[in-house]
Amino acid sequence: MKEYYIDLGSSTTKVYSYQEELTLLEEHSIYFKNDFSKELGISEPNKKELFNYFTDIKQKYGFTYENTHIFVTGIFRELTYERKQELVKEFNNKLDLHFNIISHGIENYYLGKATENSYNNKKVMIINMGGKTTELITFQEGKITDRKNLVVGVADLMNRFPEVNESLSKSSIEEMNDFVKEKLSGITFEQDYDCAIFTGGEERFEKLTNFNLEENDLFQDGIHKYKVSYDNYVEGTKRVFFDNNYTLEKLYELMPGNPKWMDGARPGAIIPLAIFDLANIKTIIPSDVNLIHGVINDLK
Repeated sequence: MKEYYIDLGSSTTKVYSYQEELTLLEEHSIYFKNDFSKELGISEPNKKELFNYFTDIKQKYGFTYENTHIFVTGIFRELTYERKQELVKEFNNKLDLHFNIISHGIENYYLGKATENSYNNKKVMIINMGGKTTELITFQEGKITDRKNLVVGVADLMNRFPEVNESLSKSSIEEMNDFVKEKLSGITFEQDYDCAIFTGGEERFEKLTNFNLEENDLFQDGIHKYKVSYDNYVEGTKRVFFDNNYTLEKLYELMPGNPKWMDGARPGAIIPLAIFDLANIKTIIPSDVNLIHGVINDLK
């Protein structure tokens, strides 16, 4: 039987089907951070869009309570207990689907399962960035040796530097990088990583925007086929910020199915850049893996 798995974060919802293999069906961006309140919940316009979207895709794919599994992360964790209970109940009553808000710990567990590999005994940092948080997992000799939950995400940069999403960015990479490093000033990073895997649609994005990708010769896992050097990552980021070939309007055109995803592309490049600097990481593996891959791996 075909099952459906949904990753619903602070800004993007990804819809997958699973029957022998996992397939990304579609994605949709809603900025739940806008007018968000822990005590009052998500804004009425965002709630309306959320319910309208799920009504549409439930009919489109034939979601039922039994075949659909929703994993909710990010800003929804910040709701008070009462607001969480109300939203879960309303979602169930209107859609007959379970709005499953998972903890940081569970998200990290699934991310670990998604990226579980020997990595040819390399020391690898996994970076999973969301709208409000960023999770780091270290693999060394095929085992998880460290986890960090960073309270910084794409939404923080979009709020602090709204001019980043003018046609060409009016915010500099340097000032945004310094902002993130200041937020991470109390965190110690080891300096001997062989590479970092940057998840969340990064491989797709770097292909669309012509980053200088090379064949991944560090390890072979059948998933991560490319790598990019630190210098080429910086050069690619500069183009996406300031090159007339990559105005925001042209970035939208590269992803016609969900153009709003590109609103997070420029600020989303900066958090990992700061981490690369702080951890002295020189090789980056772009990845489209997310927590749903971990959910599936956990079932096997």
